[in-house]
Amino acid sequence: MSKFNEDSRVKIPAILHLVRLGYEYLSLKEAQWDPDTNIFPDVFVSALGQINPTADEEELLRLKDEVSLMLENEDLGKAFYERLTEKSGTKLIDFEDFSRNTFNVVTELPCKNKDEEFRPDISILVNGMPLAFIEVKKPNNKEGVLAERNRMKTRFQNSKFRKFVNITQLMIFSNNMEYDDGSPEPIEGAFYATTSYGDPIFNYFRDEEDLARTVKLLPASSDAEDGVLNDNNLAVIKHNPEFLTNKQPTTPTNRICTSIFEHDRFCFFLRYGLAYVTEDDGLQKHVMRYPQVFATKAIERELQDGTKKGIIWHTQGSGKTALAYFNVRHLTDHFAKNSIVPKFYFIVDRLDLLIQAQREFQARGLSVRTINSRSDFAKDIKSNKAIHNDQGMPEITVVNIQKFQDDPEIGKASDYDLSVQRVFFLDEVHRSYNPKGSFLANLTTADPNAIKLGLTGTPLLGNEYDSKSIFGDYIHKYYYNASIADGYTLRLIREEIASNYKLVLQQALDEVEVAVGAINKKAIFADARFVEPMLDYIISDLRDSRIALGQPTIGAMVICDSSDQAKQMEEQFQKSFSPSGLTSALILHDVGDKDARKDLVEDFKAGKIDILFVYNMLLTGFDAKRLKKLYLGRVIKRHNLLQALTRVNRTYKDMRYGFVVDFADIRKEFDATNKAYFDELQAELGDEMEKYSNLFKSREEIEQEIEDIKDQLFRFDLENAEVFSQQISEIQDRKQVQMIKQTLDNAKSLYNLVRMMGHFDVLERLDFKKITWLYREVSNHLDLLNLKENLENSEETSSLLNSALEDVVFMFSKVGEEELVLADELKNTLRKTREALARNFDQKDPNFVSLREELERLFKAKKLSEVDQETMNANIGSLNKIHEQIKNLNRENDQLRAKYGNDRKYVRVHKRLVERGGLTDSERRIHQALTGVKSAADLIVLENSQVVRNEDYFAKTMMPSVIEEFRSKQKITLNPEVSRFINDLVTREYLEEYKASA
Repeated sequence: MSKFNEDSRVKIPAILHLVRLGYEYLSLKEAQWDPDTNIFPDVFVSALGQINPTADEEELLRLKDEVSLMLENEDLGKAFYERLTEKSGTKLIDFEDFSRNTFNVVTELPCKNKDEEFRPDISILVNGMPLAFIEVKKPNNKEGVLAERNRMKTRFQNSKFRKFVNITQLMIFSNNMEYDDGSPEPIEGAFYATTSYGDPIFNYFRDEEDLARTVKLLPASSDAEDGVLNDNNLAVIKHNPEFLTNKQPTTPTNRICTSIFEHDRFCFFLRYGLAYVTEDDGLQKHVMRYPQVFATKAIERELQDGTKKGIIWHTQGSGKTALAYFNVRHLTDHFAKNSIVPKFYFIVDRLDLLIQAQREFQARGLSVRTINSRSDFAKDIKSNKAIHNDQGMPEITVVNIQKFQDDPEIGKASDYDLSVQRVFFLDEVHRSYNPKGSFLANLTTADPNAIKLGLTGTPLLGNEYDSKSIFGDYIHKYYYNASIADGYTLRLIREEIASNYKLVLQQALDEVEVAVGAINKKAIFADARFVEPMLDYIISDLRDSRIALGQPTIGAMVICDSSDQAKQMEEQFQKSFSPSGLTSALILHDVGDKDARKDLVEDFKAGKIDILFVYNMLLTGFDAKRLKKLYLGRVIKRHNLLQALTRVNRTYKDMRYGFVVDFADIRKEFDATNKAYFDELQAELGDEMEKYSNLFKSREEIEQEIEDIKDQLFRFDLENAEVFSQQISEIQDRKQVQMIKQTLDNAKSLYNLVRMMGHFDVLERLDFKKITWLYREVSNHLDLLNLKENLENSEETSSLLNSALEDVVFMFSKVGEEELVLADELKNTLRKTREALARNFDQKDPNFVSLREELERLFKAKKLSEVDQETMNANIGSLNKIHEQIKNLNRENDQLRAKYGNDRKYVRVHKRLVERGGLTDSERRIHQALTGVKSAADLIVLENSQVVRNEDYFAKTMMPSVIEEFRSKQKITLNPEVSRFINDLVTREYLEEYKASA
């Protein structure tokens, strides 16, 4: 049966599509590049000479050396990026007229430093600089694109690859499949990312513009196609129907190539779409999410049409502050085209939001000024200075209007300098602003020319004021369902408290009512006799959740019924739970000062505090990814409810849900708020009820998953973990083990729901506190089954060698502290050896077979997982010997491959002839003969690749060329047997290549 091949199905079609997008194909056989940076000096000097006509060659070569030095920094390429986008001096890229730059595409460009190497499938060059690459996999590949992400993480953490990481701006990972929106991980589809020294973040791209209509692809050139196919020794696939299908611009890989690398888009991403962000754990590099891209473009279109106000509705967690930052950069250049100087403001209505916005803008490199009073704001708005910092950095002023006094005289236009273009980003505009009294609303009178861009994560619920008359129509929208599908936010699960605790709380409530009377409900709920059992439940639930979800670092927030209840919660916590090692913080406006509260919030984000007790603070605008349990002690109204609920919807590690524990029964209020949400959607888009009903996971979905858990685990002993492990170990069917693993993964996420929905039979049979351990046991067994299958199947050597076996081998290892360094060295040596073996393309070579068998022998003997120091040292020695030998073998193969124009087929034929012996003592003559055969065969196949399908006919066609090249031209003695042997080797290689591409 024919095998599928990622080169013919994805890589070569993508290269040809990029050629049609205006990227000239560059053959590495003829090109010269600097292996230290992978910059192509000839292209670099020529291209920069075109966009810098006054610069001479010597100056441009010095610039190349300066770039090389910048790339050595451990800064994720920040210094290089700043130089790349610099507006003065010698330009690396012409952003004003992007078409003047030189665009190339290459394949298998080696990123090499001594023994370490990787080769991206496709590299994108701009002016000779490799600024982007594409990694492809064939559809339905094992582990999807996650396999490539894991490999990239390992490579990016390797300091030997630092220069290659630092020069790369964008990456695409694709297995040429449509997105599976129900998958918790990006497995199927085409994703884009920027670089990271840790985990690269994969982003979906859903194009909102009809590029198929607006982007004019260059005509498909048969000569260009032949050149690419010949250069990659794949002429055999030219007429394959599968290849013709995959060349279409509508495939997932080709679509995302258009979306990212169409010249105007690529210019936009390079110039505005990247940000360096200083986080607590170090410097990160972020790329614009696609809704931010299209919101930015929509803002520009509205401004060009003369619109001065509008609303960006992007759901919570979608990065609205980041959107404002990106637009500061983009709009600065937009206005500069008309010699206008913009001045940017970010308006908030609470001090904590000011502090958060200030921190986020500063982390992205903006100079930030803050204003907290009406008088300071009045002075600022009268100033004609757009930039107040001495360094000339991009600047934004964050204004907190919380304590501003209404002033009907504030709006005299004569008081203001109207020569400055003020741009106001108004945060959280779903909160009603009074146009009659609000200081903010009077901005219209104060500066009629000001641009007002409202930002909200929830719709403008309510009828108190006509919000759109203040802020304008929607400019761009991005809803919950899209954010969840794109993996930027999580679905929520609402948990009712357990029935037995309801009884305990009701009993406590009755006792307090008897003691203090039933009139003052707030006093009742703040009484210690009520707070104590409520807090006991919260702490017990948080501990159970951490165990069952396998996430000991998740944090919690309790939204209390009153500030008095919050204070009582904190007091009871310190008395009963603080000695156990848990930590808490009380966040109220009248407790402590703002600096103390700020420090507590930062400590919670950093994982130093387990639980927060709040009343009104932190319900909106508070972002802490580890916050995954929200305990609602009171009903919150309308848009504030949606804001509060989505405090737990940020992505965190591999969690699939955020959890809302409902003490107050918010169902009625949530239903009303949800209806208002849908009404707003319907007013904008028509009937969207079905699409936007999935903020919370439905009861029907939950019940079905619980039924699946029951059915899948029915036959297993769930009370005795050891017996369960034995039962799992007896299963040799990988699909069955995969199903059990998926079931346990679901159970891990749904354990509280089992309790909530009354499925006590499941609770009795399955200890959810053991769920993570059981899941790990099943995962371990599945990994071992995969390893065993690979080891026993000699035809799957490449699969074996491409699997991260070092992770499987050491899964059960427990080493002492003093042995950790040695164990890491052993794992790293195994990885290098495995990758070197995987790179070998002649796996019938007796030397390769011998080295592979030696590695397998170490696996099968389980010697590698022995962790005493003596054995580890011995294993490191054994692996180093294998590594050195395979390196030499690969080096010899690469030398021979270069002789055949990088055609691996003829390397294998050449080696088989040498191994056979008796033909000639001169390898040079064998090479010259095979080179002639190759030219004849490639021409035949290029004209009609289907000829290979008829093996006998192809062999008869090739035989005259074999005889002519070997006997007539090289004077090598042939007999019929030797002639058939050579001809069979050649034709079989072409046949295998054809099958692999079919």
